[in-house]
Amino acid sequence: MGDEETAVRRPRRSPRGGRSAQPAVEAPPPCGACKSLRRKCVKGCVFAPHFGSEQGAARFAAVHKLMAVPTARRGEAVATVCYEAQARLSDPVYGCVSTILALQQQVAGLHAELSMVQMQLLNTRLVAESAARGSHVLHALQPAYSNNSSASNKLADFSSLHFGGTAAAPRPSGPILRCQPCHADDGDEGDSQDPSAFIDEVFSRKQ
Repeated sequence: MGDEETAVRRPRRSPRGGRSAQPAVEAPPPCGACKSLRRKCVKGCVFAPHFGSEQGAARFAAVHKLMAVPTARRGEAVATVCYEAQARLSDPVYGCVSTILALQQQVAGLHAELSMVQMQLLNTRLVAESAARGSHVLHALQPAYSNNSSASNKLADFSSLHFGGTAAAPRPSGPILRCQPCHADDGDEGDSQDPSAFIDEVFSRKQ
């Protein structure tokens, strides 16, 4: 019986003559907090769920620096921490970040409204400049038009005075009588040239 018990208790050896090696259990990597504090991260570490990522060490270092605030500024640090705590009571997930996001959205909306107003102002200026240019051109062209109109009026007055003052001569209704010189005989040429003789001759014919 004793030999059988000792045979059972003896560990089995590997074919090479050594004992069978048990697989080693790998320890989980330490969390960021334990890595920053340089301590062993035990199972169930309270910091592991919050600082377990690759940036956990940097985040924990930033949080840990809150304890190293200078004495002169600890009052401000306490005030801000209290404000953040009050924000966490109203919004446990985001805290004061929700207020920051709301303000950022408001600023973005105001920027969009400002750009719209600037575009409207630019369009108004362009319309005003175009209207001013049009009025300037109109004033520049108006004297030339008035000069041309005055010249045309003067020409019309001159034509009315030159042609309107003379009336057209009436055309004769009867046949046109043409005056032809009377050719007397050679013997009576001397008598026709004397008016007294011509008058005596006319009176003698009437008698």
